[in-house]
Amino acid sequence: MGVEAAVQDEGLVIPLIDFGKFLNGSPAERAETANAVLHGFQTAGFVYLKNHPIEPATVRTVFARSADFFALPLDAKDALRLTDPAANRGYLRQGREKLVPPEDGRATDGGFRKEIVELKESLEIGREPHDTYRNHWPAEEPGGSLDGFRAEMLRFGAACQGVHVEVMRAIAIGLGLEEKHFDGFVDVGDNTLRLLHYPQVNADVFKANVGQVRAGEHCVRRLQDACGWERTFFANTTAQDYGCITLLFQDSRGGLQVKSPSGKFVDATPIPDTIVVNAGDLLARWSNDTIKSTIHRVVEPPHDDSVEVYPPRYSIAYFCNPNFDKMIEAMPGTYSDESEKKYKGITSGEYLIQRLAATY
Repeated sequence: MGVEAAVQDEGLVIPLIDFGKFLNGSPAERAETANAVLHGFQTAGFVYLKNHPIEPATVRTVFARSADFFALPLDAKDALRLTDPAANRGYLRQGREKLVPPEDGRATDGGFRKEIVELKESLEIGREPHDTYRNHWPAEEPGGSLDGFRAEMLRFGAACQGVHVEVMRAIAIGLGLEEKHFDGFVDVGDNTLRLLHYPQVNADVFKANVGQVRAGEHCVRRLQDACGWERTFFANTTAQDYGCITLLFQDSRGGLQVKSPSGKFVDATPIPDTIVVNAGDLLARWSNDTIKSTIHRVVEPPHDDSVEVYPPRYSIAYFCNPNFDKMIEAMPGTYSDESEKKYKGITSGEYLIQRLAATY
């Protein structure tokens, strides 16, 4: 099966995969598509999926409701602020997450905090019901702009969870495992829906702060002291990329970049009606590093020199994790004997809470 490239530059090839052939195709088409998904994660850490099961009209509606939420006054949003990293639910105002690579001269002695402000705000939404944590929902007035907001977001989250299950099934088939091998690892839905807003920005901000990013580099390498990882490199402003996979829905503005094998960042240009899916840190660990977790960021959008103001940008990310109580050890087929396992087993919840606690 020939696979079209969504991105091809600087040695980075991100495939554009017809996921409908996995969902509805013949056994041969399903196997070929599964292999393409796995290969994309193994080589680029990213794939684009077209003909996925979430309708374009549904995505447009969620983008519109997201814009309605971020149009609220700041005090109304701040009342919903995230207060517990373990819960990872609520509103994050612009500049709340502030992390840079240790080699960045702006980092503090701790190696992670910085002074430069991240040009984004977000709302984090977890599964419902939950025994311990609750979501922070805005008030809904009948007939108002946010009427039905909660129900819409929960429906969309359920649809995204369905895609998560199918992508894991594709990975299982690609690895030569039984199709539903991972179903019991992901059936609870311990995932996070994140609505993101990058507010309007004057071009002078980027001119005055060379290297300014709207959302900093997302890295999927390891913090040696926190979880016993072997390598140390950190550059992340969104802790959820620590997980299994991320489903990203982009608007038309652009600005997402992925780090290529040459070290240069390459534009991951929006393609209408696709989902950009990237492998997260935990999936790389789970796969015994046979799957890549690739650095990415959101930067100054493509433009011509006459642009003075960048319009607002919105995106939607759904961060997928294994059930928090599941033990994560090297997947079958990624090692020949026990000595080839790179990492000790750890539960998904323990791993993610350790990473989240280091972020805020």
